[in-house]
Amino acid sequence: MVLGVAACFGYFWGSNRLLDTIYPASGANIGANLTKANAIRPWLFLGPAIVILTIYLVYPVFNSIWLSFHGPSGRGWVGTSNYEWLARDGGFRESMRNNLLWLVVVPAAATFFGLIAAALTDRISWGNIAKSLIFMPMAISFIGASVIWKFIYDYRPEGADQIGALNSIVTTLGGAPQAWITLPFWNNFFLMVVLIWIQTGFAMVILSAALRGIPEETIEAAIIDGASPFQIFYKIKVPQIWGTIAVVWTTITILVLKVFDIVLAMTNGQWGSQVLANYMFDWMFRGLDFGRSSTIALVIMVLVVPIMIWNIREARKDIR
Repeated sequence: MVLGVAACFGYFWGSNRLLDTIYPASGANIGANLTKANAIRPWLFLGPAIVILTIYLVYPVFNSIWLSFHGPSGRGWVGTSNYEWLARDGGFRESMRNNLLWLVVVPAAATFFGLIAAALTDRISWGNIAKSLIFMPMAISFIGASVIWKFIYDYRPEGADQIGALNSIVTTLGGAPQAWITLPFWNNFFLMVVLIWIQTGFAMVILSAALRGIPEETIEAAIIDGASPFQIFYKIKVPQIWGTIAVVWTTITILVLKVFDIVLAMTNGQWGSQVLANYMFDWMFRGLDFGRSSTIALVIMVLVVPIMIWNIREARKDIR
C-alpha cells in the first residue's frame, strides 16, 4: 500500500511538474501556455485509469468476442459453432435456470433483510453494535464464508457425531441428518443463504443512510394523523427511499450474475448447482476450450451490462 500510494504521488507530482516546465506560467505566451496546460492537466489524472480500464476491461471484451468464433485453442475459425453448441447444451441450460433462481431469491432476500435490519437497528440504543455484527460477514471473502457454511451443512452418516450445526439441530429434534448441499434443486437455496448472509450487511448500511435522510416533518405529520409504526414504515419511509432500494437491489443482482466462488468452493457445480460463471471456469481451465468459455463469458456480459447501465443512471438521479 505504501509503495502504491508513493508511486501515485510520484506520478502526479512528476507529470504536473513536467507539464509546468513545458508550458510555464510566465513569459510572453503565458495565456496560451495556461490554456494548453489546463486542457492537458485533467488527462494526466484520467490517463492511468483509462489505460488500466482499457487493458483489463475493454481489451478482454473484444478479445472474448474474437475467441468466441474460434476453436478450443483460440485458433482456427469456427464461425457460429460455439453459439450453436451453447443453444443445444444441457449444462448451459442448467446454469441459466440456476442463475435465474439466484436472481429471483438473493437480491430480494438480501434487500428485504437489509431494510428490516436498517429499520430496527435505528430504533435501539445498541444499534451501532448490531450493525457492526450484521455487516461483519462483508469483511469475509466468499471462499472463507463458503468454508464456514460448509461446516454448518456438514454431513456425517446417521449414528455418527454430527459436527455440522444444521444436522446437529436436526438430530437433536429427532430427525435424520441430510447431505444438504447434495440435494438437487434444494441445494441451490442452501448456497444462496451464504450470499444473502454476506450481502445483508451491505444492503443494511446503504438503506440505513437513506432512512436517516428522510425529512422528519413527513414522519411527524404521519404520527399526528394517527399512523401506526408499520404504516409509517411501509407507506411513508419505503416510498421515499425506493430509488435507493432499487439501486441496492440491482447492485446485488449484478453480483449474483457473476457468482462463482461460493459454488466452486461448496459443490463445484455438482448435484445440479452449476451457474454460468462456474461453467465458464470449467470450460476454460478444465476443458481448455477458449472458444466455448469465451462464448459463456459473453452471455454473462450481455446479462450484466443493461442492469449496470440502469443502476448507474439511477445512482446519478439520486445524486442530483
